[in-house]
Amino acid sequence: MGDINIAPMLRDRVPNTLMVGEKIRFRFQKIGDLRLLSHHDLMRSCERMLRRAEVPFAMTNGFHPTPRWVFALSLPLGVAGYNEVVELELKRPLNIYSVRDSINTCAPQGFQLVSAQAIDPKSTAVPRRVMYRLAVPHELNESVQATANELLGREKIWTDRHYPRARRVNIRPFIRHSYVEDSYLYLDLWVTSTGTARADELIKLFGLTELHRDGADLDRVELDLQDEVEADATDGPPTTPAETMPLHTPAGHRPVDDEAPATTATWGLSPNGPVVE
Repeated sequence: MGDINIAPMLRDRVPNTLMVGEKIRFRFQKIGDLRLLSHHDLMRSCERMLRRAEVPFAMTNGFHPTPRWVFALSLPLGVAGYNEVVELELKRPLNIYSVRDSINTCAPQGFQLVSAQAIDPKSTAVPRRVMYRLAVPHELNESVQATANELLGREKIWTDRHYPRARRVNIRPFIRHSYVEDSYLYLDLWVTSTGTARADELIKLFGLTELHRDGADLDRVELDLQDEVEADATDGPPTTPAETMPLHTPAGHRPVDDEAPATTATWGLSPNGPVVE
């Protein structure tokens, strides 16, 4: 499983016989050097792509109108995405594949829309699950797998967060699975409206922070949406907020967490909250 097989990604996740739509859900890749492009820079780049492709996209209201081009979940800086989701609202129904091809023609190297699906204008992509992978040296496979087994066996896994308030968070309910295969560590995580576990938090728990910092690639290879999977009572995300406890913060400490206060969703933002690097 070391190499990503994009064949399944080229097929629409939900059977779709309608080729014309007013709202389109795309699956896309952001790979290569483009992984070093921040999410906010990507949003600006995408607006230029839409204009160059002469796509008649809908705009938000207000003093600063922007394209109705909404990402389901942002990618952290430095992380490549192989199966990401973005939705586009148009001014009028168009052939979804023609729109996809037109945008791809104007896209920078490393960005590609790989599938298109017409959806109900009232539908919104809500993330349910993500899968990350990190390359690890072959000689570390056994020890990393042992750590994965130990973490999965815990009832609680605490991590420190400092923003928007200092606290300790139990992220164990958000970890669906973790394993090593073909010299890659896979992190299978639940995503909910009340939170998730972050890949960098788990990498730290595995003791692989230096490895990642020294250039080991971190990829997000899966992003599941709530309306694209069948509900399973025995295998689903937690339904309650994460357990927390107070955390003493030294005077003068500056927040370094990626979280941000809730905000009103707009273009490039997740419907479940803010998207930041």
